[in-house]
Amino acid sequence: MAVKIRLKRMGAKKAPFYRVVVADARAPRDGRFIEEIGYFNPLTEPETVNINEEKALKWLQTGAQPSDTVKALLRKEGILEKLQK
Repeated sequence: MAVKIRLKRMGAKKAPFYRVVVADARAPRDGRFIEEIGYFNPLTEPETVNINEEKALKWLQTGAQPSDTVKALLRKEGILEKLQK
């Protein structure tokens, strides 16, 4: 089973916020997921990013592949540097 770490869109029309979830790669974007590990709100100033570091590292170490956007968020939060150590 290929596992991805990606964003799940939530919120109203033209007012999105996103949950960072671990999901099967075959599941739909807003469909079933395995675990929620954080959230991202691009509408606040500055953008709000909250990712549970322990859960993210656990999933990354077991082989979950982050999407491009999530990879940028993880890099911004400093989680990817801890994975490489």
